[in-house]
Amino acid sequence: MNSLTLLVLLIAIILNAIANILVKASTTNTNKENLIDIITNFYLISGLISFCLAFLAYRYVLSRGFALSITYPIMTSAGFAIVIIASKYLFNENMTFIQWIGIIFLVIGIWLITFKT
Repeated sequence: MNSLTLLVLLIAIILNAIANILVKASTTNTNKENLIDIITNFYLISGLISFCLAFLAYRYVLSRGFALSITYPIMTSAGFAIVIIASKYLFNENMTFIQWIGIIFLVIGIWLITFKT
């Protein structure tokens, strides 16, 4: 595995998680919004740009021979863990003990998916 490709995968994961966080941030402190308010929202625009950049980075990783069956689970699982933790600290969302256990299982699952015999 090329270290540059792994770095791009990490960037894709982080950008995807940031995009989800920014979309959530675009919905906070909003009253009745009209369409113009929604489509000109800084956080929403930033989130869409992050999604696009994550998509391009993800495509790059796949084009370098990384298996979809490994890359996609890594992207989604790692993204879930980042978003769940960020939601706790940025949006004061409750985290239960079971959710923390779930994050641990996600990390273990990522390791198992990438482990080659």
